[in-house]
Amino acid sequence: MAVIVALGAFLMTLAGGWTAQRVTDRRHLVLGLAGGLMLGVVGLDLLPEAMRAAGDEVFGVPLALLLFVGGFLVAHCAERLLAVRQAAHGGRNGDGGDAGDHAHVHAEHGGRVPQVGLTAAAAMVGHSLADGVALGAAFQVGGGMGVAVALAVITHDFADGFNTYTLTRLYGNARRKALMMLFADAVAPVVGAASTLLFTLPEEPLGAYLGFFGGVLLYLAAAEILPEAHHKHPALSTLMCTVGGVAGIWLVVGLAD
Repeated sequence: MAVIVALGAFLMTLAGGWTAQRVTDRRHLVLGLAGGLMLGVVGLDLLPEAMRAAGDEVFGVPLALLLFVGGFLVAHCAERLLAVRQAAHGGRNGDGGDAGDHAHVHAEHGGRVPQVGLTAAAAMVGHSLADGVALGAAFQVGGGMGVAVALAVITHDFADGFNTYTLTRLYGNARRKALMMLFADAVAPVVGAASTLLFTLPEEPLGAYLGFFGGVLLYLAAAEILPEAHHKHPALSTLMCTVGGVAGIWLVVGLAD
């Protein structure tokens, strides 16, 4: 049953990515919505779940919160290091044709490094895999719990697909790579749910992962996606998309509970 429900999550993820792809003429609205969805997922879904599951405190601070801050700092440091490395690489290449094309693409995307987008999308895939594991574990507990988790997973996998495609493209990756990451994100909950037929993932490591991943997502939403959304289009409609994204995740969390 969990695997069958995960197939619904597969379709919803693809639908989210398809929606992000189709509304490119309203890019600022897409980014505003993506930032709101990511903020909602982190603050209202991932972090509370991580706090419940991760367990012990470390020097007076819950482990989930430490990993949350750690994830934020790792994402920031990784992006800065990749940006410095790419800038140095561009300088060594001189003014040749390939280097010039590379610099043009780099400038087009605000100095963003494509690898950061792929890494962020890969983290989304890991999150979807954890969703599938949670779905399978819920059905092991009982049908009622399984239905509740299924509602949450299927509904917010639309947001996951939307964010996976948007993140990959935002950092200058080709459409083909964005579609590959979207497909991987769609398959992940099916794989996660199927894996629970073989084993059960301990709760504490899953909570620790969610805390760390939440910090990474918050950095991308606050430092990259939302500033980009409002940079050229500081419109009320963009702000409303962001608020609407947060409200939508809150609705999903409330219905699931």
